[in-house]
Amino acid sequence: MARLVRDPVLMAGEGWADYGLVDSGHGRKLERYGPHRFIRPEPQAMWAPRQQDWQADGEFVPGSDEDGGGRWQYDNAGPPDGWELAWEDVRFNAQCTPFRHLGFFPDMSPVWHWMRGRLAGREDAQTLNLFGYTGVGSLALSQCGSVAHVDASKKSVAQARENAALSGMEDRPIRWLIDDAVKFTAREVRRERRYDGIILDPPKFGRGPKGETWRLEEGLPGLVADCRQLLDANSSFLFLTVYAVRMSSLAIGGLLAEAFADLPGRVEHGDLAVQEDGEDGRLLPTAIFARWSND
Repeated sequence: MARLVRDPVLMAGEGWADYGLVDSGHGRKLERYGPHRFIRPEPQAMWAPRQQDWQADGEFVPGSDEDGGGRWQYDNAGPPDGWELAWEDVRFNAQCTPFRHLGFFPDMSPVWHWMRGRLAGREDAQTLNLFGYTGVGSLALSQCGSVAHVDASKKSVAQARENAALSGMEDRPIRWLIDDAVKFTAREVRRERRYDGIILDPPKFGRGPKGETWRLEEGLPGLVADCRQLLDANSSFLFLTVYAVRMSSLAIGGLLAEAFADLPGRVEHGDLAVQEDGEDGRLLPTAIFARWSND
């Protein structure tokens, strides 16, 4: 029976050559993405910045409502074109998107390491990446075997394919699927498919390719239940991340503990965070997570 570990776990990522959290404070953060620096809103940075003068190529200024909107403002040079970055053996294009992101989620770095660790030494693993975005996680997992990458956005899947080519991984066994993650997972259950690992990063709200509506609090329990049906006692992990919701990691940990009660292993929950550059860099929380691992 999977055991729920009540004490929260912190998964904190440090910067690397192509990314770093330079400074944070007063509701904003300054990050480096290769040769460029950007300022983005970050409500959890409630402390004061350590640096007085933030020099950046651009800043995302949020809209007036809580649920989104906003626009990029750039320096005199204007918006930079897409540029190449790397995380270990994965290469990908970064760009300023209308949704304040830059083409990948750097706080997922420790998660990619953790998943690779769970599948270390394997080349035959079958994994599933739901809400896969631009494919950095899928490319990281492809080191260990075949991957089903699912996202409802044609643009995101096209970018993921481009990142695979950029990484020299276009021949890896990855299925690039433009599909509604909930419906795809339900079909996989009916097909009696099995996976060694699943990663899912559902949005707070979204729409599928045919206008399907997704609301996290309503849809997550059913999606987790279906994911559980795709795993068995020989599977290795499920990793769930949740952003931008008023929810405790203990809540999604409890959800996983209920769903995985009949499997061995343990369920853990906690925070994702990014550490500022420098020896005494502060930890900036970014998301909550829950994970099942088969010890």
